[in-house]
Formats: sequence, C-alpha cells, structure tokens
Amino acid sequence: MSWDREEFRRGFRSVLPFVFGVFPFAVVAGVAAIETGLNVVQAVGMSMIVFAGASQLAVLQLLQDGAPFVIILATGLIVNLRFMMYSASIASLLDTRTPWTRPLLAYMLIDQPYAMTLARAREDGDGDYTCFFLGAGVFLWGVWEAGSLLGALLGDIIPPSLSLGFAVPLTFTALLIPNLKARSDVAAAVAGGLAAAIFVPIVPLRAGLILAIFTGIFVGVVAGPRLDRRGEAPE
Repeated sequence: MSWDREEFRRGFRSVLPFVFGVFPFAVVAGVAAIETGLNVVQAVGMSMIVFAGASQLAVLQLLQDGAPFVIILATGLIVNLRFMMYSASIASLLDTRTPWTRPLLAYMLIDQPYAMTLARAREDGDGDYTCFFLGAGVFLWGVWEAGSLLGALLGDIIPPSLSLGFAVPLTFTALLIPNLKARSDVAAAVAGGLAAAIFVPIVPLRAGLILAIFTGIFVGVVAGPRLDRRGEAPE
C-alpha cells in the first residue's frame, strides 16, 4: 500500500459531520457500561476491543437484564453480521495484500468509514481507497474512545433527566437515509423498522432485535428484486 497523506486527510474530513452523532453515542455507551457494573478500565477496554456501538449497547443491556450467555453471544454476533457483508462489498477497494493491513482494516470497518468509502468510489470509480478509509476510521476511533471515556468517568454524575439516547438513532439515520437508493433498500429499511417496533417491546431478552434484523434481510432479498424491476422503465 502506498501511503497517501492527502487521501488520509480527505477520509478524515468526510466523517466530520458524523461527530455530532458518534460522540454522544459513545458517551451513552460509556454511561451504560458503568450502570451495568463495569469499572472505568473495563468500560474503556470493552469500547476499544469491540468498537461497534450497536452491539456494545445490546450486550450491556442483556448483561444488565441477566440474560444467558448464549443469548448475549448470539445477539452480539448477529448485530455485527453486517460487517461480513460490508467486508465482502468493500474488499476490492482496499489493499489487503500485506498481512498487517488486513487486521487493521477489519478493526476499522464500522458503518461510517464503510459508507463514505463506497460513496467516494461511486463518484471516482474503482481504485485503492485504503488511505481514505483509514483516515475516516482512525478519526472516528479517536472520537469513540474519547466519548466512551467521558461517559465512563461521568456515569455516576450525568443525571437521568439528561437523555443522550437520541444519539443512537441519529447516528444510524444519518447513514441510512442517503443510501436508500432503490425500492428494495426502502422496503428492507421499512420492514426492519416496523419489525423492531413490534417485536422489541414484546419479545424477551432483546431477541426481538434479532427477529427485526432477519425481517429486514428477508424483505430485501426476497421482495427487493421484484420491487426494483417494477421501478425499471419498459424497453
């Protein structure tokens, strides 16, 4: 991989708007870890090892609810299954030839760098966007760890009335809306959202989240192609 400082800075700049959602999201994760019973070192350590906010919050909630280990493990794995799909779709845009880049790129593979790298590739065509991707990932890693540390340190101080939970849906909504290009995308998003609204409150141990994920995938895969064909202009 040839190092391109300008591409690294460009990736850095591309994710600046997401700070307003990611940082409060990280604070929420830090606070949640302390409320679950972890100490500051454990909370920050979990944040550094996992580096995936949605699964981290889901696991912390399950720990607080006393869920069985199997359910906790399955939830974490399923919530993060999207990263397998991410890696398959972005691998051709990144330099994975050297052994040290593969684990680093895998570790940095979160929603925002993935989405912005794909957007960049759609604009400029195929190429090597490794430095761009790393610029976005390294910057957000710093933001996430700083927010997690702040939340862990202030976990016992932040009043419950100061709700920071808005940051979680805000972060993912900012990524979702611009990428709803096809009818299948919209159908999968709507189906998953409706399923979450229905199942999460009534299915115990947060298993409703798993059902919602599979509902969105099912609609996108099965019904999506038909919806996309309806939107095509006749020849």
